[in-house]
Amino acid sequence: MPISIANLFADSAAPDVGERIDMLLSHRNLVIERIVSAADLEPTQYVQTQDEWVVLVRGDAELEVAGEPVRLEAGDYVFLPAGTPHSVKRASAAALWLAVHLHPA
Repeated sequence: MPISIANLFADSAAPDVGERIDMLLSHRNLVIERIVSAADLEPTQYVQTQDEWVVLVRGDAELEVAGEPVRLEAGDYVFLPAGTPHSVKRASAAALWLAVHLHPA
């Protein structure tokens, strides 16, 4: 199988509004996504059936996790166990995230 090389920052321009989610890898019960946020976004609450580990690669953001405020800067990461309510309350323009989802086997 040939080796596939890509760049996390290629085509990472932010949308005008909201977030853009690009699937980078889906293998068995693992999904890796790149998320690019606009400064103009409407908070959406997520409660997922899978565990999620997310790192903020670029920018800064404010989340709400299980009712608690969480502030992130570039390089910060957080683990969100399945069933944990969370939402992005604010993100800097072109904030870039890497989300790793581990679905139940």
